[in-house]
Amino acid sequence: MSDRGLTHLDPLGRARMVDVTPKEPTHRRATARCKVWMATETTNKIAANAITKGDVLAVARVAGIQAAKRTPDLIPLCHQLTIGSVYVNFTIGDDSVEVEAQVDTVDRTGVEMEALTACSVAALTVYDMCKSVDRGMVIGELTLWEKTGGRSGPYRRTSAGDGSLLGTASSSSMALGAIDELLGDNAGLGESEL
Repeated sequence: MSDRGLTHLDPLGRARMVDVTPKEPTHRRATARCKVWMATETTNKIAANAITKGDVLAVARVAGIQAAKRTPDLIPLCHQLTIGSVYVNFTIGDDSVEVEAQVDTVDRTGVEMEALTACSVAALTVYDMCKSVDRGMVIGELTLWEKTGGRSGPYRRTSAGDGSLLGTASSSSMALGAIDELLGDNAGLGESEL
């Protein structure tokens, strides 16, 4: 957590929208990723455009773009931003479809939530389009991959050798510290147990 504390709470602990009006607009970009795991037969049908509902990736791309533009309607304390561009792309693997969403703006606050929303709604749309052939699909690993611009500067998630996504060591240490603080000293959580 930053030294500023919880920025979306007023002094009485009530939710509030952060005032960004004093900030100057700057270029900001955020990229989010997630995966939809599925049967190999399902990925083959997506690649061959053989899903009966239609072109899975085209529909999911449009859904992700729409979702980025509607983020403040879904996340209560998000600011209404002027979205400059949204890209939603897919990588088809043997047993998964990776979704990547990138959002750009020139505004007073970042577009991390817009990128995460675009990515998750695109993944949900892949599920919706394919559920008639594979109800066992799993959506996961939704994460902010990269962000640029703003006062906090650039951020890039690192990838471990096993393919799992990890934040920086300092962020995982901060998370452990927050968990220990909430649960007390006897929480017994170590970094190897996360």
